[in-house]
Amino acid sequence: MILNIRVDHKTADISKMERSSQKLDILFNTILENYQVNEYLNIKTCNRAETYLVLDECDIENLHSSDFVIESDDNAMTHLLRLSSGLESMIIGEDQILGQIKDAKKRSIKEGCSGPVLQTIFTKAVHVGQVVRKKTKINEGSLSIGSAAVELAESVHGDLRCKKVLIIGAGKMGTLVAKALVEKKLKAIVVANRTHDKAVVLAKELGGSAIHFDKLDEALMDADVIISATGAPHPILTYEKLKDVVPDCNMSNMVMVDIANPRDIEEDVSKLGVKLFNIDDLRGIANRSRKMRETEACDAEKIVAEEMVLLKRSLKHLEVEPIISDIRITAENIRLNETQKAFKMLGDLNGNEKIVDDLTKVVVERLFFNVIKNLKEAAENDEKYILEAAETIFSKKS
Repeated sequence: MILNIRVDHKTADISKMERSSQKLDILFNTILENYQVNEYLNIKTCNRAETYLVLDECDIENLHSSDFVIESDDNAMTHLLRLSSGLESMIIGEDQILGQIKDAKKRSIKEGCSGPVLQTIFTKAVHVGQVVRKKTKINEGSLSIGSAAVELAESVHGDLRCKKVLIIGAGKMGTLVAKALVEKKLKAIVVANRTHDKAVVLAKELGGSAIHFDKLDEALMDADVIISATGAPHPILTYEKLKDVVPDCNMSNMVMVDIANPRDIEEDVSKLGVKLFNIDDLRGIANRSRKMRETEACDAEKIVAEEMVLLKRSLKHLEVEPIISDIRITAENIRLNETQKAFKMLGDLNGNEKIVDDLTKVVVERLFFNVIKNLKEAAENDEKYILEAAETIFSKKS
């Protein structure tokens, strides 16, 4: 069984997402304790938290909760292919999710928690995401979360050309914000990050300046726009902090855009007169983007459906891979042994050993070509009796 448990922007606002993300961690650990989990993989972004699991069995009814969407097998895999295509994103067609899926896959392999099933599924997901972007225009001129954040700031200030912008966080999301700001010809750009070297690199690209995190208070004092996107587990800009640092006369002109999850900026900050936006406020921009890409999204859906058929076929092939592996190993061992015997009997072949070796390889491959092909077809058609017979015939006897 393949299981997907998730909370995202479709079912939750940022406040609920923060709470549910923590609950998902608890549910995940409960599943690990109570079921035989063979593989798992987690994805967390600014507007989603998802877990994929491969289990022998699981009572899904006991897991259902109003906090999560829970899907299994075909539905879970279809969701992932749609996700990689940009169809499940708040900003339809955005490219960042594909990179996040690639990173999640690499991380799971490195940590040893994903195996052949999830690797097959996620390899297909990455492939589908790439095909959709190549064959459709779903991401052509598309916004990113970063550029949407900049658009929110512009909705208040208009032209940002003469404004001072402070970016907090120099990770992937902060970099997206930076890219969206490059062409704005700002008065000043300041980048703050806990790892100062990253802030320096990003600031250099922008023609701005980098500051150490302990100098953040000074940068806050006269910033017109603050865009925060760190991975901090708790707010870094609180009501009390801003009240102490920012002059009252600057509060009403200050725009803050928080695109972190969990949030970087305390909700009460808005009581100071600051115009505070978070991920929920991106929905209006996202809806405009969605309408612009409806035709491309339909084309993407067709690609997802076609690739889903191929993915299911690949997973069926995995079921007979142990039998096929046994056949290949046994055949290769016999081929090597008999070839070596033949070499001894034939004596000096004047360097023509490779011809004999290649011949035996071809003979073995052709002998078993139809056997392996038929086994894969039997798996695709759920012809269990054929697979059981093959296992009896070809399995190694102790």
